[in-house]
Amino acid sequence: MSLSVADHCQEQELSFADLVARTGLDDSRVLAIIQGRWTPSPGEREKVATALGVTKDDIVWGHKTPIQRIYGFGPQ
Repeated sequence: MSLSVADHCQEQELSFADLVARTGLDDSRVLAIIQGRWTPSPGEREKVATALGVTKDDIVWGHKTPIQRIYGFGPQ
């Protein structure tokens, strides 16, 4: 069954700091991946999957944040 990165971390009792250390990625990038605000590149996916001890296919990737339409007149 595929789980999100956050769910894998919770299941494995893996802290944010541990995941950052295992992936070697910037902490802001790892946070965005966990929160579903960033869809990682193939290389980032491989690093995260390896850090979690699963395959890339065992992780649900993608955005969790709904896309919103922003109305306005732009910079003034």
